[in-house]
Amino acid sequence: MSRTAVFFHAHPDDEALLTAGTMAMLAAEGHRVVLVVATAGERGLADLPHGDELGQARMKELHRSAETLGCARVVLLGYGDSGLAIDGGVAEDRPDNAFIDADTEEAAQRLAAILKEETADLLTIYDPAGGYGHPDHVQVYRVGSRAAEIAGTPIVLEATVNRDPLLKGVRLAARFYPKIDVRSFESAYSPNHVITHRVNVRKYARAKRASMAAHASQTTGGDGDRTLGAMLKIPFWAYRLIFGTEWYVRRDLPPGTRVRHPFH
Repeated sequence: MSRTAVFFHAHPDDEALLTAGTMAMLAAEGHRVVLVVATAGERGLADLPHGDELGQARMKELHRSAETLGCARVVLLGYGDSGLAIDGGVAEDRPDNAFIDADTEEAAQRLAAILKEETADLLTIYDPAGGYGHPDHVQVYRVGSRAAEIAGTPIVLEATVNRDPLLKGVRLAARFYPKIDVRSFESAYSPNHVITHRVNVRKYARAKRASMAAHASQTTGGDGDRTLGAMLKIPFWAYRLIFGTEWYVRRDLPPGTRVRHPFH
């Protein structure tokens, strides 16, 4: 039976990093996949200047990514990218329509209207900390949680990363790269014991990699190669192994639950 899954993200490229494998898998299985993005990511680091030029470029990249993954529909909510302060908090120079400043109820009603229109069976958001703490990611959690309540969407999954192996890897890397801030990862994403869904997406690794590659503007910027660019340099055999699992938390399931498919 075909179902509909709505993936709600803060910026273009977030879908590639956290949920692309799952999206490609569901589309391949015949389900309807809808991608909703809160902002155009116009304040992200890139070689292009901030503003309309970068936002337009990133939206084109988003549509290329969505096509690669088999999405049936892409929706931009049209909020401004809130940006990120140097200390990781909310940027003071954010635009007037910044997503972080949007009325949660009003934004949730807008997303709920899409969920109702699509008769969505599933909605993905982020964990309460917004993964690594970006203000727009935290707002995705707030808005998405409320929208699911309004629309009566039965399955809500928090897209995340398993913090335990991530932290081990960061601590190892810090031995060789002392500038890495290990403490910032100690509260990022979700610990293994709260994760309910471990989705094997190795079969869709090429689609996930193509989704990442679609976001070319985000591979460089700032001090040079960024996380996305570094990921794309990993040999495919290793990429498939490292990025072959996507993690989610479903709060209405008992602790310790282990599920391998989003609709289970």
